[in-house]
Amino acid sequence: MNTNPVLVMPGTVPAPRGGILHDLHARHDGVREVLARIDEAARGLDLPAVSPRLVEGGEVAPGRGPDLQYVEIFAVSIATHRALVGTGVEPAALVGQSVGELWALAAAGYISVEDTVRLAVARSRALTRQDWQGTMIAVGVDGRRAEHLAGLFGHPDLVLACENAPHQSVLSGPTALTADIERVAAAAGWPTNRLDVPHPTHSPALARSARELRADAPRVPYGGGRVRVCSPWLGRDVADDDPVELMAGALTARVRILDTIRELHASGADVFVECGERAVVAKMIQASVPGVRCTVPLAERDAPAVLAGLTTGTPSRNGAHPGVPVVVRPESTVAVPTPATDPPAAVRPPSPAAVATPAARPEPVEPAPAPSAPALSGGAPSAGARDYDAVLAQLRDLYGGYLGYPPDLLGEDDSLEADLGVESLKQVALLGQVADLFNLPDLRSNASLLGFGSLRRIAPAVVAGGAVGEAA
Repeated sequence: MNTNPVLVMPGTVPAPRGGILHDLHARHDGVREVLARIDEAARGLDLPAVSPRLVEGGEVAPGRGPDLQYVEIFAVSIATHRALVGTGVEPAALVGQSVGELWALAAAGYISVEDTVRLAVARSRALTRQDWQGTMIAVGVDGRRAEHLAGLFGHPDLVLACENAPHQSVLSGPTALTADIERVAAAAGWPTNRLDVPHPTHSPALARSARELRADAPRVPYGGGRVRVCSPWLGRDVADDDPVELMAGALTARVRILDTIRELHASGADVFVECGERAVVAKMIQASVPGVRCTVPLAERDAPAVLAGLTTGTPSRNGAHPGVPVVVRPESTVAVPTPATDPPAAVRPPSPAAVATPAARPEPVEPAPAPSAPALSGGAPSAGARDYDAVLAQLRDLYGGYLGYPPDLLGEDDSLEADLGVESLKQVALLGQVADLFNLPDLRSNASLLGFGSLRRIAPAVVAGGAVGEAA
């Protein structure tokens, strides 16, 4: 295996929190230098400097628009990259998700930091001018099933946009179809999540924005990169591709980061580092390649120590060593996927032609009470067989299956809401499935289990319920 990490650049994520780069800015000359260059480029585009908020702190100004959000996301990614390189990390490759491919080109040296800012803002403004009334919806199934779901509606602009992980795909399409997509997915037991992005992309509907970019975006000097850059939408390494063409083409193309990660792993990549604030792409990676090692330095309490530990062997606060990066915990910023089967015939519209436009949508389908978790082997254990470890294993199987993560990644004390991103309504649905699995109907009304929200609190309640059942 190659111990040099693959650096991963996230695409459109929420605006970074204020002060996220404070420690890196204080410790790394390279971070200070690159942020100064980004600030200067932003001012040249009539945007405020980004480093004051990212270094010193502050809230996101209301009504500021998407241009600055993209520049801030880039600033966080490239600053993390510079800090990594400054501590001696030598990347094996760079990968970007969606617009993150532009950040990867800058990190690899293909284009300058200043030109990256200019291109990111040109892309943002082209999308804003088109003002496509679209949305992106994460669906907890593989790409084949998600594409089948999109095909049911027969709308040319509703497509499979991203294949992120074995049980996470993203559809991009007209906002008018959103409710119907969610109803059909719910009837099939497939969880969905509307993505909060300023510009839905990766749909044929963005052809106008792509044309504008090709015609109007600034042509930038393009040098040879120093590090391999893998493009999930091209399906190959970047070579002498024009960066404007890369951006424009990606607006209407499907992103297959699942394939890119698996190909990198097959070629020897075993360590992935996400250059962002949160574990976004890192969770896709862990779901795609069992046992792969990931870390998100800025998500750690002491990001500089984690960065230093990647090369020096010094353990970070949480005990992680450079050879064994931290395991990324699921968090609430990513849609929760689940394994599933093909949709039942009952939820299929009778004729794709009947729903070819938003005005002619499929007949409403009543959603299932809750997404179904995969069936557990062996059935419910008998009351007399219940002990804590056995119950905990069953719960990990159930919750892991619902979330789309290996059960051994679910800690007993992980908060279902804060750490795993399981919102309250889905907790109710899952607790109902626990009640059915163990034949303990009273668990459904046990509100305290929702308040505590961890497997360590639910497992003893199941064990205690079993004991009561025996006594009865």
